[in-house]
Amino acid sequence: MPDAIFDDPRLAALYDLFDPDRGDLDAYLSIVEEFDAQQILDVGCGTGVFALMLAERGREVTGVDPAAASVDIARSKPGADKVRFVLGDATTLPPLQVDLATMTGNVAQVFLTDTEWTHTLAGIHRALRPGGRLVFESRDPARRVWEEWIRDWTPKRLELAGGGVVESWAKVTRVDGPLVTFAGATTLPDGAVVPTSSTLRFRGREELEATLTAAGFSVDEVRDAPDRPGHEFVFVASRR
Repeated sequence: MPDAIFDDPRLAALYDLFDPDRGDLDAYLSIVEEFDAQQILDVGCGTGVFALMLAERGREVTGVDPAAASVDIARSKPGADKVRFVLGDATTLPPLQVDLATMTGNVAQVFLTDTEWTHTLAGIHRALRPGGRLVFESRDPARRVWEEWIRDWTPKRLELAGGGVVESWAKVTRVDGPLVTFAGATTLPDGAVVPTSSTLRFRGREELEATLTAAGFSVDEVRDAPDRPGHEFVFVASRR
């Protein structure tokens, strides 16, 4: 089940406001240019920010996400008629043969079980043309970033243009091997309090390489994230 941050209509409408700086997507735009990808699948497209960037650049884009509220936001944005937004996940895609599939924003970490991850990779593999590429990022577990979250996370306060204030907070509540859970709540201008909870899985480089190989991919390279050097694995893999 998607977190309320993505699937509650009240919170999905605030998501882009709380996270307006998407400089992390610049590296993905460069990769699209590098490989001259024309047909692109954006897995975990959320509110459609990256998919719409690609469409503005003349690419043919399919965005898929299981959070209905986020997909509704994406479909309501200017230029959304140029993107095929699909409610679902990589296992429920219509027939596709794309040049490039992406998972930005650490989407790869939301697949908690081996079965979920394996099925996701299989669905992406089917959607790629032979030789097509999958590019995604995942945090390096050796960096133990959750310890920084425990120490540094602070509540967020957002003043809405139309009036009213939204406050949001979260904290790490559990670390269980590779699984890190953080929970919190968002207080809306009308006083309603919406609880939130997310769990991420941290997979090491060797584990990710092994799962990609087993799913029918060749790992071409593992890059650094230019905006977060030393913190992320950026995988570039080709469909065999």
